[in-house]
Amino acid sequence: MEQLVLAVLTLISLVLTVQAAHALYLMIYTWDQPEADARARVPDQRATPELSFTAILPARHEEAVIQHTIARAASADYPPHLVQILVVCSADDVGTIEQARAQVSALRAAGRGNVDVIVFDDGPINKPHGLNTALRHATSEIVAIFDAEDEVEPQLFDIVNTIMLSDDVSVVQAGVQLMNFDSNWYSTFNVLEYFFWFRSRLHYHAKNGAITLGGNTVFFKKELIERLGGWDETNLTEDADIGLRVSSMGEKVRVVYDDRYVTKEETPPTLQSFIKQRTRWCQGFMQTLGKGTWKLMPNRRQRFLAWYTLAFPHVQAMLGFYLPVALLSAFVLSVPVPVAMLSWLPVLLLGAHFVMSVVGLYEFTGAHGLKAGPGTVVKMAITWFPYQMVLSYAAGRALYRQLKGATNWEKTAHVGAHRTEAPELTNVG
Repeated sequence: MEQLVLAVLTLISLVLTVQAAHALYLMIYTWDQPEADARARVPDQRATPELSFTAILPARHEEAVIQHTIARAASADYPPHLVQILVVCSADDVGTIEQARAQVSALRAAGRGNVDVIVFDDGPINKPHGLNTALRHATSEIVAIFDAEDEVEPQLFDIVNTIMLSDDVSVVQAGVQLMNFDSNWYSTFNVLEYFFWFRSRLHYHAKNGAITLGGNTVFFKKELIERLGGWDETNLTEDADIGLRVSSMGEKVRVVYDDRYVTKEETPPTLQSFIKQRTRWCQGFMQTLGKGTWKLMPNRRQRFLAWYTLAFPHVQAMLGFYLPVALLSAFVLSVPVPVAMLSWLPVLLLGAHFVMSVVGLYEFTGAHGLKAGPGTVVKMAITWFPYQMVLSYAAGRALYRQLKGATNWEKTAHVGAHRTEAPELTNVG
């Protein structure tokens, strides 16, 4: 029995060491690869506006933020006749519909007639169904997805127009960044997850042809979406699913990230809301894994990368049980020195993760004119373990829901904690 325990401990330590080392590499990928860093940058020279865009804003109970989002998207620094904005809502969401239509009326009074509200009265009531509904009303060459709370960068359409014309790609994923890093005890780590995901990790996935796209600030050629048959309305992470379907077709995805041009968002305002959001993401990955889209990838490396990404929530759920046991065993178990040294390797790598997170914090705050002091770092040190346990709990909750067959969409609340001042609606008539 003792030998079996030592063998299991050694195996788990080796697996976690490899996984932690790989995750650390993905965190620093664009910093380590000059070519990837260069490709991630926004082009300095802009092409003449040529492509037309339909920006879809799916909204559900977003009365508090939808008007600002519409105004921000409508004030884009791009010819209005080349931009169509569609806000899509379920018929029972009366409050959001009223707020959206009020903003549309104000825009039309200012001479901007390129915004409409699309209302559907069928199901399912979720984001992918809203996207498919709006797609039927899209009149432009490029379809862009934004969330209802997004702070859309005015130059974004101009940037994507330039990239799509110069690179001849069908999909562009631009940067998304949570901003309110000091709102609560978990917000710093949540903000940094986005920072490293869009600043580094997605570029690795794009280069290797197996990318789970972000849920917004992503641009598709309309004909590609129509060829794919739209979004999977049964999937809780329709973005991850469609990204892998795009990859399986051999389509190249260009990922760009520039702190100046990110779409700004907020961390969920409450811990309960954060757990529900993370549960939905984990369960969506589990759904996509079971769906088997990853098996359609052209080569073994792509299939493994897609499988590894989708399977990680299962690992995260198990870590919730392993981490407390590992900490306890470090103090009560007596093991041979080589096993003890090996079992500490994942801990050392996690320490490296923490150091890299602190570096990322100062880079993020410096880029956005924010300030993080030593107190923030101390808070990160204190909350690191609780944050990992929350992530594990959310993954375990997702696994439970998946086994139970619960696939309802748990809404994430938004309060506009990331907002800047709303743009003025000037008359262009």
